[in-house]
Amino acid sequence: MIYRASHVTRSKQVSSPLSKELKKKFSKKSVRVIEGDSIKIVRGEFKGVDGKISKISVQKSSLAIEGVKKEKTKGEKFDVYVHSSNVIVTGLNSDDKWRVSKLQGKKPSKKKEPSIKETKVEKDEKKTDEKKESSNKESKVEKTKEGEIEEKKTLSKETKIEKTKEEDEE
Repeated sequence: MIYRASHVTRSKQVSSPLSKELKKKFSKKSVRVIEGDSIKIVRGEFKGVDGKISKISVQKSSLAIEGVKKEKTKGEKFDVYVHSSNVIVTGLNSDDKWRVSKLQGKKPSKKKEPSIKETKVEKDEKKTDEKKESSNKESKVEKTKEGEIEEKKTLSKETKIEKTKEEDEE
């Protein structure tokens, strides 16, 4: 199922464990890594190397880290991708305020939760507003009916005048 997972599911799987300090601070064990996070490689050929994440491959669930490169026989250097489970996050990229608030256990929205008293007052105000609107709608309907009636009367007067003019001309 890991290999047949959708892009969204695979994106969630690109997570790494947090360092001891960050575990204490955020009360979380792991986090979805993003570009700019500081990490330390714990397993593999580049064990002990510290760096920042420069690229993320969701397909491979791996990360390219600044400073971790291999050299081809012709002299070209290329990024080495390290699996996300082989690193520990030592520093977080705090550009995304939503991410930081989620890690701290706060709700990301900045909306103030209304108290019980405020909600009761708001409900009462809404009810009175609805009553006013419904009475306004009824009066508008009556006005439009009267307006239609007046228009019909004026049309009939105009037609009478036109008819009398036509009769006079004949």
